[in-house]
Parts: sequence; structure tokens; C-alpha cells
Amino acid sequence: MAEADIAYVATAGAAGLALAVSAWALRLRARLNAATALAEGERAAAVADLSRHDSMLRAFDDVSLALTPEGEASGAPIGPPELIDRLTEASGDTAGHALLTRLKTSYVVLIDGLVTAGKAFEGLIELGDVEPWRIEGRVAGGGAGLRLSPASRVMLTGADATESGLALLGDASPIPTWVVDGAGKLAWANRVWLHEIGADSVETARNKGLSFDRGADALVAEAGRLGVRQEGFRWTTGGGHRRAWRIIAEPAGGGAVTAFAIEVTEAEETRDTLRRHVDAHDETLNHLADAVAIFGPSKRLAFHNTAFQTLFDIDPAWLDERPTHAELLDRLRQRRRLPEVMDYAGWKARELEFYGASQASPDDSWSLPDGRTLRVVRQPHPLGGILLIFSDITDELNLRSRFNAQIQVQTATLDKLNDAVAVFGSDGRLRLHNEAFETFWKLSAEQIAGSTDFDALAELCKAVLPDPALWLGLKARVADPDPESRVAISGEGRTIDGRIAAWQTRPLPDGATLVAFSDITARRGLEQALVQREQALAESQALKREFVGSVSYELRTPLTTIVGYSELLETMGDLPERGRQHAGAIRVAASQLARSIDDVLDMAQIDAGEMELSLGDVRVQDLLEQAAERVRAKVEGRGATLTVTCPPGLKPIRADDHRIGQALNHLLENAARAVSEGGAVTLSAEMGPSEMRVTVSDSGRGIPYHLQAHVFDRFVRRERGGPGVGLALVKALVELHGGWAEVESEPGKGAAFILHLPLGAATSAAAPELQLVVPSFQTAAS
Repeated sequence: MAEADIAYVATAGAAGLALAVSAWALRLRARLNAATALAEGERAAAVADLSRHDSMLRAFDDVSLALTPEGEASGAPIGPPELIDRLTEASGDTAGHALLTRLKTSYVVLIDGLVTAGKAFEGLIELGDVEPWRIEGRVAGGGAGLRLSPASRVMLTGADATESGLALLGDASPIPTWVVDGAGKLAWANRVWLHEIGADSVETARNKGLSFDRGADALVAEAGRLGVRQEGFRWTTGGGHRRAWRIIAEPAGGGAVTAFAIEVTEAEETRDTLRRHVDAHDETLNHLADAVAIFGPSKRLAFHNTAFQTLFDIDPAWLDERPTHAELLDRLRQRRRLPEVMDYAGWKARELEFYGASQASPDDSWSLPDGRTLRVVRQPHPLGGILLIFSDITDELNLRSRFNAQIQVQTATLDKLNDAVAVFGSDGRLRLHNEAFETFWKLSAEQIAGSTDFDALAELCKAVLPDPALWLGLKARVADPDPESRVAISGEGRTIDGRIAAWQTRPLPDGATLVAFSDITARRGLEQALVQREQALAESQALKREFVGSVSYELRTPLTTIVGYSELLETMGDLPERGRQHAGAIRVAASQLARSIDDVLDMAQIDAGEMELSLGDVRVQDLLEQAAERVRAKVEGRGATLTVTCPPGLKPIRADDHRIGQALNHLLENAARAVSEGGAVTLSAEMGPSEMRVTVSDSGRGIPYHLQAHVFDRFVRRERGGPGVGLALVKALVELHGGWAEVESEPGKGAAFILHLPLGAATSAAAPELQLVVPSFQTAAS
């Protein structure tokens, strides 16, 4: 996955996570509110029931029995224990069943009519007691019940009241309940309350001064003083746990107060957890790079993160005023932060229509006047309203455009390569290949598309190159994540049609591997031909050296004889003057031929790398004067002048004086041939920072521009001296010293040959024992 795609998935994932956490928090808050409301309703119902039962039990000293819809006893009878004991000797639900069985012996029809038709009845019944009992059947709240009371209507008062039905009903309550009298002292408490404070009875709690909570006591006292119901919230700690309670104090008349403690620990912990989640959700959204805005059902801004304010550059104080969605759009339009459209009113109306959508709308994009492009996501909020997410995708679009262009360029480049290239991912599947890959392996695009796995593709390629070891090694380089396996390797193989295939692998930075195949059959043939040609060339070089040596010996011997006899003839006194001139001409021609042979031999020796320089300290001024003296007669004989110009104090250079003198001789003889009557030849030297420049110039006819580039070539016919190797030898001798030669000429105005000689010859042509002294000489010379 590309870096841009990874950034997009991470942004979408973060936004989705934030939205999911927001939705979960809102659902949890709604569930908590519903649970709290239900608890409040149940508490109110319990209080009302307790009040009704309290009134009923205080008004009647009797025994009550609830009936099920099937006409059976629903639990135990309710009433004073002494009355229940007089009616039945059983206890619990068994007492209820026993009492109902006794009642049905006389009132079975009436009881059935009460249960099935809801017909109330009353009467007297003899239950084997001293006095008759009054029986009443009533329907209330969708259920039937029976009430029994002594005919004498004896009432229980005083301390016995605590044993009445109200006390039993209070004891059955699952919430701590207690009663405080007008004096503020504990009058009664149920079992749950006593368990919470760790007391065995009300008398024990009263004697020890125990209470549920000091804050709850203050709330009860306030309710008794004002005669108005009071509610409060308290945290208590007991048994190693911290619990939350909702305290309700209800005045009961005469200054007495009935108090209830409803545990809301789970609700409070859930509310606290929800608050932390909401804070974390807001903090998470504030750290997102994308701008987030939430509008409530009233279309007012309910939340925005920091990125939203930064993206649109809006005053934070104005956003804190919770503007409407329409007001926000108008403000953004004024600041040119919205797309410029012709029908703004219609565009704005369509934006506000999303509040009625039941699902998220497709992503939209805004092109702002400042050149930015925003991605806009609209999603209905779980609690009503809409959630908007804005992402600045300007850089992403530019990067994607450049990436696509680069991919196209790379693909086109690969398709133009002659090598067969394939790129395999770390999972061993083919990601990319060029057209040459299909041609090399004689596969179609459809075959490759159906075999992207390395093993499947290798099976197809084995039809051309059946080398199991090769494909096994390539698979190790492609699929093995071990860094030691991900190294570049190469090799060669031979296909079944006789081609020589070279292959190589290159690990890529993203974990992929590039594998390239190339047909090197022609290259190997060319290399073989070059080897054969090299061998032939070496043989020809040896033959040439042998030929040159033989020719040199064969030519030098008669030339020496010719020169000797010509000199002898010149010294004979009886030889006519004309004959003496002919003998001199023979001597000069023979000498020139000897020098030409020496030049050819020197060039052959340089080409073979066999010439060694005899380096030493060379005084350039002396070298120039000696060379000038050797050619002065020839220059002056043509009516020209020869001048040597050297600045005083020239330092010696490290060179072979014989070879430098040989190069100067060729240049001076070349200049002597070029000058005419009244001309001039100048030989000069100039010291530079790292080289010595020796110049031989003449005022002759110059060198045409088209010939200047070839003036140092060998065996090329020139206007100055004809074909030969003289200037080519000059260039070779200077380069052998590590220098170089150049020519400057303007046709008709003479020519200048410049030799650039290093102060210390940097060459491998010097004898080893001479090279050892070069650094010390250079130090001294500098």
C-alpha cells in the first residue's frame, strides 16, 4: 500500500473510531438516563405502595392474603403474627395455602367468583375460634385479595404496632428504610438498614447512637423541620467498598420522617465512566488532523475540535456562542472559505437538507477559492443532528497525481527495456512485469494474469528454462523475510532453445523483489570474438615488434654504410665540387632516413608500453639553448631568426632530458620548415604553479583550422612536413611524462606548439629506482 493510501486509511480509521466511541457514549448515556428514570419511578411506586399499605395496616388490625389469577395463595398471609397464629399453625407460603384451604370450606364459590369474575364479597366465618372472623374479598390493581379480622375489631396500639403488617412490609423492602420520630430519634428500621450499619436490632442502634450517614441524618432533620420532602446524594464507605446512595426523606406527620436509601453506585460509576469517555472522545477529536463539527437537532454547533477552528480560521469565541449551521455557512462564505457557486441559496438549502437523512451521504469535495481542496463527510448523529468531517486533501491530490505520473513513467520505461523484468511482493505474488517478460518466456498476458503466484509462474517458465535449482533459489530471495536471504544475486542459465539467459535479483525498499532476465547470447558471442581478436592483436603486436626490429637492423646497416662512404667522398680532395655536393646530399638524406626509422621505433616502443624514462633534474634553460643550437643553422639558412626566451631563476624539473630534447628537435625542425625570408622562430619557457610550459612558435604560414585537430595524429599528410610521426611522437613523449601538448595557430600568422610538462614527472614509465626519489625532489623543487 502506498504512503498516501496508508495516510487515508489511518485518517478514516481514526474518524470511524471517534464516531464509534461517540455513538457508544451517547447510547450509554441514554441507557443510564433511562435506568435512572426507571429507578426513580420504582422508588416513587415503592413509596406510594408503602404509604398505601401503611394506611391500610394502620386502619385494620387484620390478616390479608393475596390470590394468584388461578385462585391459589400468593405467598404468606400479611398481618399481626398473633392473629396468623390463631388462624393457622403453619408458616410462610404454607401458612397461606393452609389458610386458603380453611376459607374455601365455607366460601369456595364466592372465592372462585372473586378470582374469575372479580365479584367482591364479605361475611362472617367460623374458624373454630372463640369469636367469629369477618372475611372480605376485594379486587384491586388487577389482583384479588382476602382480608380477615376479628368480629370484635380489636385494634393493636403502642409497641405492638411495630409488629403490624407495615413493619413486615418494610422488612421485606430491599432498600434501607428507617423512621425517625418527632424528637429526631430512631423509631424503626428494616433489616437492610440494620445490616448496613452493623446492628442487630433497632434498640441496639438507638442505644449506641448508630446512624446510616451524617449527611442523611441532616437531610432527615431538614425534612422533619420543614415538613417538605427532601432528596440528596451521598457516598458511603463500608466493607472495603465505596457506594453511592440517593437519600429520600418523606414527612409522615407528627414530626416523624420516613427515610429511604436507594443505591445508585452502578449508575454513578457508569455516569463517571461515561464522562471520562466523553472527555477522552473530545480529547481524541482535538488531536485529529481532520476538522470535526457536530450540530445538534436544533442545527446549532454542539462540538468542534481544534482542527476545525484552524482549518477555517474562525474566531474561537464566536464558535463558543454555538452558532447555527446556516450562520456558520454564511460566515464561511464571507471569509471565502466555501466553494464559489452561482446559486448560493440553493446550495445552502441542499447542505441543510442532510439533517433529514437516515444514513451517511456520499463523500463530497469542496474546491475553495484559495486553491485548497477539502473532502467533506456528512453523517447523521445518533442523538440527532449531523456530524461533519473536513479533510484537507490538497497535498494528497498533488501527491497522488505525481505518484500516478511516476507510475506511468516507470511502467512505460519498463516496457521499453529489452530485459524481462518482474517485481514480486513479499507474499510471493507478481505485482508488475513488462512486455519483454512476456516475450522472453513466450507467455501471454492472460497466462500471466492467471498465475500471479511465484510457484505457478515458475511452472510456466520452466518450459523455457528447466532448472529447478534456479527457481528454488529465486523463490528464497522473493519469499524468505530473512535479511540474509534478501541480498542481490545473479547468475546465468541456458534455455532449451540454446539461448544464454542472465538473471539477477534486487531487493526493493518496500519488501518487494525485482527479478530481471536478459538474453546475452549475442553478448557472449561478441565477447568470444573480442577474445579471439585480442589474441590476434597480441600476435600482430608481437609480429610488428619483430618486424620493426628486423627492419631496423636491416635498414640501419646499409644506412650506416651509406653515411660513412658519403662522408668519405666529401673529404676526398680530387672529387669535383658537384660530386662533393651530391655526396653531401646523400649523407643528409641517409641521416634523415635514420632519424625517421628511430622515430618509428620509438612510437612502436611507446605503443607496446616498453619505453622507460630516465628521469633526472633538468635545467630547462640549458635544454632550450642546446636544442636551439642544433637547428639554428637551418633557421638562419632560410633567412629567419631564432630566439630563446627564458625568465631568470627557472627551477629544474624532473624529466628525461633526452626525450624532452627529442620532442623539441621535432618542433624546431617543423618551425624551420615553416618560416621563410624575414621570419622568426621563438623558443620560450614559463613556470606555472604546477607545470612548466615550453612554447615553440614561428611566423610562418600557419595551420588551417580543419587540420589543427589532427596535427598530432600519426601518418597523416600535412602541409608542414608531409606524412610522418614527428608531431605524434612529440605528443606521446610529453604524455609519457604526465603532461600534454597543444597547438595554437591562425592561418597566415604562424603557429605555436605548447608543451605542458609537470614539475615532477608523474608516470609509470620511469624506472622503479628512479621513481623513489620523485617526492623528495618535488618537495625541494617546490
